[in-house]
Amino acid sequence: MTVYYKTELVDGLAIFYREAGNQENPTILLLHGFPSSSHMYRNLIAELSDEYHIIAPDYPGFGNSDQPSMADFAYTFDNLANIMDAFVEQLQLKKYSIYVHDYGAPVGFRLAVKHPERVQAIISQNGMLSSWAPARMYWENPADEASINNVLGLLKPEFTKHQYVNGTRNPEMISPDSWNLDQYVLERPGNSEIQLALLYDYQDNLNQYPRWHEYFRTYQPPMLVAWGKNDMFFGPDGALAYQKDLKDVDVHLLNTGHFPLEEDLEISVTLIKRFLGERIKELENGVQ
Repeated sequence: MTVYYKTELVDGLAIFYREAGNQENPTILLLHGFPSSSHMYRNLIAELSDEYHIIAPDYPGFGNSDQPSMADFAYTFDNLANIMDAFVEQLQLKKYSIYVHDYGAPVGFRLAVKHPERVQAIISQNGMLSSWAPARMYWENPADEASINNVLGLLKPEFTKHQYVNGTRNPEMISPDSWNLDQYVLERPGNSEIQLALLYDYQDNLNQYPRWHEYFRTYQPPMLVAWGKNDMFFGPDGALAYQKDLKDVDVHLLNTGHFPLEEDLEISVTLIKRFLGERIKELENGVQ
């Protein structure tokens, strides 16, 4: 298994991405969340690249991609999705499954709504917002010092680590490399303002829910839900909610936290290979 570490210039921005696997195989587009990057998929890429073509980009302001200033780039989920859409266009990805985690869900669902004909299947992992008090306080009072300080607390090293180990069965099995790498990016000059902007804009994702639900009901993409049920942000209700709109949805609640791939990689790989192996074969044979 060989992973290539590449950069694509998209609308003047250097977008870093990891690529592995034979391009003739079905493609999986891996979309990361907060505060991570494509690094969160490093082990998954190794396990899937024997059967799939894998593309895992970093958003602007995350990982190894460019971090344009707030003056030069509006950090909204619409714009992140627009950059990813242009990125996919430049790589000429005509068909793919999307794997969405955390922020990857609002980015990926925007791509799906815009190009439903491209999406063969969706893998959702801990990526639909629950009612979370600190975020809502900030939305309601974005200039309030207490609200700002509450949100800035999400960017501190101890909380970054907490996101990885909270809800896990064995925290000592979780590598500190992940949260240390995330923290390095969070502490770059100007990054805290970027994260504040995105968290404030997250409320627009709630306004998009009717469009996404309509997309699910209309196009019925096959959906695998492999969800850490102990997630402090995204509870099990978010995983079960997909069953309201989708006929072909396979839900698995894993006994772990916000980053299931850190503790339950093997079961995740098994579920993905079985699910995509069946669904993509059906699509290729014209079975709906």
